[in-house]
Amino acid sequence: MSGTNAASGAAPCRFAHYFVICGIDTETGLEPDELAGENFEQSPLKRTFKSKVLAHYPENVEWNPFDQDAVNMLCMPKGLSFRTQADSREPQFHSFLITREDGSRTYGFVHTFYEEVTSPQICSAMQTLYQMHQAENPSSATPSSSSSSSMDSLASSLDEADSPSSSSCRSAACGGYDASRDTLYVSKALCLITPMPFMHACRRFLSQMHRAVTAASPPPLPLESYVHNILYEVPLPPPGRSLKFHGVYEPIVCQRPGPGELPLADFPLGQTFTLLGVENLVQLFNCTLLEMQILLYSQDYQRLMTVAEGITTLLFPFQWQHVYVPILPASLLHFLDAPVPYLMGLQSKEGTDRSKLELPQEANLCFVDIDNHCIELPEDFPQFPNKPEFIQELSEVLLRYGISPVGGAPPTSVPTTTTTTPGSVSTRHPGLKSQQALRELEDDGRNGNLGGEQLAVLELLQGNATLERLQALAKRTGVRVEALRGVGGEGEGQGGRTTVEEEELRNAKLNVQLREVFASRFTTMFADYEAFVIQSAPDLESWLTNREQMHNFDKASFLSDQPEPYLPFLSHFIETQMFATFIDNKIMSQWEEKEPLLRVFDGRIDKARLYNVRAPSLRSSNYQRCTVLKESAQAIEQRLMKIDHTAIHPHLLDMKIGQGKYEQGFFPKLQSDVLSVGPTNNKWSNRTATAQRRKDRHRQQTEHLTLDNDLKEKYMQEARSLGKNLRQPKLSDLSPAVIAQTNWKFVEGLLKECRMKTKRMLVEKMGREAVELGHGEANITGLEENTLIASLCDLLERIWSHGLQVKQGKSALWSHLLHYQAREEKLEQQQAESPVSNGPERRKSESSIGMPSLRASVIQDMRHIQSMGEIKTDVGRARAWIRLSLEKKLLSQHLKQLLSRQALTKKLYKRYAFLRCEEEKEQFLFHLLSLNTVDYFCFTSVFTTIMIPYRAVIIPIKKLSNAMTTSNPWVCVSGELGDSGVRQITKNILEMTFDCQNLGKLTTVQLGHDNSGLLAKWLVDCVMVRNEITGHTYKFPCGRWLGKGVDDGSLERVLIGELALPNADEDFGRGCRTPDMQHSPGQTRRVSITSMGGRGYKPTSAQIQEAIGEAVNSICKHFHKPEKERGSLTILLCGEVGLVGALELFFHNGFKSARLFQKTVFVWDFVEKAVAYMESADQMGDMQETAEPLGLTCVSLCHYVSAINSSPRNIGKDGKFQLLVCLGARDRLLIQWLPLLVECPVIQRMYEESALLRDRTTVNALIAVLQTLHDFPITLEASLVKGIDL
Repeated sequence: MSGTNAASGAAPCRFAHYFVICGIDTETGLEPDELAGENFEQSPLKRTFKSKVLAHYPENVEWNPFDQDAVNMLCMPKGLSFRTQADSREPQFHSFLITREDGSRTYGFVHTFYEEVTSPQICSAMQTLYQMHQAENPSSATPSSSSSSSMDSLASSLDEADSPSSSSCRSAACGGYDASRDTLYVSKALCLITPMPFMHACRRFLSQMHRAVTAASPPPLPLESYVHNILYEVPLPPPGRSLKFHGVYEPIVCQRPGPGELPLADFPLGQTFTLLGVENLVQLFNCTLLEMQILLYSQDYQRLMTVAEGITTLLFPFQWQHVYVPILPASLLHFLDAPVPYLMGLQSKEGTDRSKLELPQEANLCFVDIDNHCIELPEDFPQFPNKPEFIQELSEVLLRYGISPVGGAPPTSVPTTTTTTPGSVSTRHPGLKSQQALRELEDDGRNGNLGGEQLAVLELLQGNATLERLQALAKRTGVRVEALRGVGGEGEGQGGRTTVEEEELRNAKLNVQLREVFASRFTTMFADYEAFVIQSAPDLESWLTNREQMHNFDKASFLSDQPEPYLPFLSHFIETQMFATFIDNKIMSQWEEKEPLLRVFDGRIDKARLYNVRAPSLRSSNYQRCTVLKESAQAIEQRLMKIDHTAIHPHLLDMKIGQGKYEQGFFPKLQSDVLSVGPTNNKWSNRTATAQRRKDRHRQQTEHLTLDNDLKEKYMQEARSLGKNLRQPKLSDLSPAVIAQTNWKFVEGLLKECRMKTKRMLVEKMGREAVELGHGEANITGLEENTLIASLCDLLERIWSHGLQVKQGKSALWSHLLHYQAREEKLEQQQAESPVSNGPERRKSESSIGMPSLRASVIQDMRHIQSMGEIKTDVGRARAWIRLSLEKKLLSQHLKQLLSRQALTKKLYKRYAFLRCEEEKEQFLFHLLSLNTVDYFCFTSVFTTIMIPYRAVIIPIKKLSNAMTTSNPWVCVSGELGDSGVRQITKNILEMTFDCQNLGKLTTVQLGHDNSGLLAKWLVDCVMVRNEITGHTYKFPCGRWLGKGVDDGSLERVLIGELALPNADEDFGRGCRTPDMQHSPGQTRRVSITSMGGRGYKPTSAQIQEAIGEAVNSICKHFHKPEKERGSLTILLCGEVGLVGALELFFHNGFKSARLFQKTVFVWDFVEKAVAYMESADQMGDMQETAEPLGLTCVSLCHYVSAINSSPRNIGKDGKFQLLVCLGARDRLLIQWLPLLVECPVIQRMYEESALLRDRTTVNALIAVLQTLHDFPITLEASLVKGIDL
């Protein structure tokens, strides 16, 4: 025995904390288990009876108190199970875990076997039950209200299939029992409870304990010796070391990863991949990262545990932060109602298919049917980055170990070792079929899914003392008994290891290599995360107290630094609780010891930096393969080859003689006095006790220095409580009061989550709008906004599915809306003769003259969504409806309307449901109401291909012109996503509706007429266009004539629009704010510079220069925003405070426009005259002496002007000037043209001496300002440059 300092008399370094025996209590007899659901139509042998913890050693462990109810429930989740000699009775193995309230975990490993019932009372009780069942069954027609029929504990349906005698017996006697003829057996469970998941070691120890009971000869020592040994004398292996201890027959080896390695995970990942296949597993992993609700479904408890532990292990360096119950006992099914993310495992019953399973909520559920190797995914969620390459790398690792990446092997043969794929690392001797079969039986990856006969053979061989002695003799004499290799676990594999050890080594190597591939993805994706952590608090206490108000991580900057393909996934992931906790741990590591997973992860990032010197490769989206696969497998192999520590051998204890007599097939009653306390003379315990005292002293000192631990824990819990108030269900106490309190916690948690989400959405959105108004910095991207809205949709689905009476369809919210729609439509029919408005009318605004108002109606919005053929599912419809309501600023109002039908809410929801808690519901609607203060385009921008009805209304200036016109008007509406094409308007109606594909936010309207008839002149005030689904109304001001020989002679105008506010009182939107005076209000400006005779004031030169500066500044800001955020450039060029308007003011300053008895002169007239002068001067040769570039500039100006003049469009003179400015800005020619116009002698005739255009310094300043636009690629909307041929 090699000495070690990590030994065991003292507390937390013991390998196992408890040894537990569960089974039937002969004193209390048969008690039906009501919680598991009773079904009296079933044969008594198939019913569920209560199991009891018969004994556990020691009585209690101070640092891990024994939770009797929870252990009993998880050792035998289905209660006791009875069999007769006709049924198959193979032992089964499964594991479980208990998560304590502080998040720490304890693991349980259970070996269940069948023991003959010797108590006459139990046998006669069973006989009586059976006779009653027979008497009642033909006539009894009273099925129980509970549908959950109990299934034989832990027995998978394979048992019946594999035992021919049993099936014939069942069919003959229908599960009969006759005490005189049959032997009755009942299940019993041996369980080890350990602080760490050493699954293989515990499994081997327990199966050897069972073998000792069934073997023909007694075990070498009393069983107490082995239990005492594993409880008190076997230490946990120290980090980075391996440990050998002794079971009843063979030694058992376990190893623990070192401080820099991935933490211990002993559940066979290979089996998880075999059961699900790589593709499904990566999808499940993705759903787990995005904190969806995950429900595992299988008949086999060990499979549930293997998949759950496998998935949570792969999350490194993150940890699942929500409800985690890998095996959900029948009595806790109400937990599926939890409106929070969860990861739970549910045992499927024999013969029940998925469709019969009623789940409270499925909108955000990932359902994993393990036995049928398939998963059902939620609807739209982002894919894991580089998914194809990632799957390829994982598949290669699996193939090296002979496992098919496709998965879905039949349950009876999980091919963890049988597949012989090329390149598989198989450790078999060729051609030994019999040995192979036996080794398959021993395969740890199987977890209790052995066929009946195979295992019976194995049991027979294991229990046969003669065969065992024969084998030992054969070994000594060197005879090879191939067929028996692997049966006793002593067959030699490579390097003197047994086949079982070989298998374990193989599993361990496969485990670590698969995990390394996952870990290396995160090391690549988050290599730079530290740079974005915001460390703002001076000390731990102030950080914990202000945790909720603080921003810990600069999300926007982090995302802007990532490769484009990663963004959809990362923007969702950095909003999760597991990421928030990871960052919290990082910040807290300034003041206290690093959390172990974080320490390992940071170490890996540092190492990667050393090797890489962080080349820009990490910024790219190129897939980087894991480079440490070999080393990680070697580390494990070396530990298992060279045993570092060996524990004390089991030895005789100071026991009373004659008790616990060996009786084959029965587990004896152990002597509790020798098992209740550990050894006092263990030479390790003194050493450890001293170390423990040292530790205690150190802890007391540090506690004085840091925060009181309870207070800290309280803060931490509060800090992380979002969606996690109910971290873990308390398994033991199931009183109605506790269930009510649990539901109350859910309600509080949902409300808090709603508050946090709406606040986050507002802060982000306000931040961006403030930037548009010139304050602060923008820090939200369209991507992030979409993520926040998607998570709001998830929250609403979870709220609507909390406390449902009966579930209908996958979306609880849409189902509620459909019920509401049915009722309202019924009422509408009844009240058809006296129509009543449903909900308040949408208020009219002065901007919507001539626009009939849209009614705010839940039903109308539902009909819009129902008519969208693109959306195929209820979950999709609910999300679209939420987005539409949010865009219309009606979400809170609509939901209030929906919930105002209290009779409907009562019918659909249980009393404890969130939607029936009045005060919380009011607060929830209030939080949602706050979202009305910002503008969202979350419907318009997502559903870009749908057909939308638009209504356009042309509003003439009636005071000044007859609204009648004889010409035929037309209109063409353009938006960010396209244009409507030319639409003819019926004469004198001036209003039309048309359907066309979503145009996005509207930007321009082209308005014109064909100049036919006598009254072909038309004075238009503005055009209003409304999206009839979202209700967004755009106003396109005009204020000009359209007609030949009036105003500037224009027959068509391009009008620039902005979103009109729904109401003047609601001035908090981003609509048409009234511009300040110096912002040169468009309409007065336009009217004052036309033939209307300059009413209104003339702006001063300072105001003009300021207007130009602001217009250029707005364009610069536009290009500094992320591309998806920019909005319309047309408005910045041609809008009311755009560049064109500002330059018009500049050119109008000192312009001699109004002439007595002559037509009005326009700026375009000046440009044309200047160009004419240049052309004639060029012909006369006056330009010859000018510098060459100037000559070229002259040519370009003349070319552009003639192209505009020869355009087939009937745009007027002001329209032509606008076009020249836009083209000059686009092609970076404005600053070259300006000096030409200034130099031209025409200027003296047409401008006064004081004009800005004749002041050299002002013109030079203007050129300098316009020069800044050269840095940006200005693109012009098609509606502006239509028909211009350059």
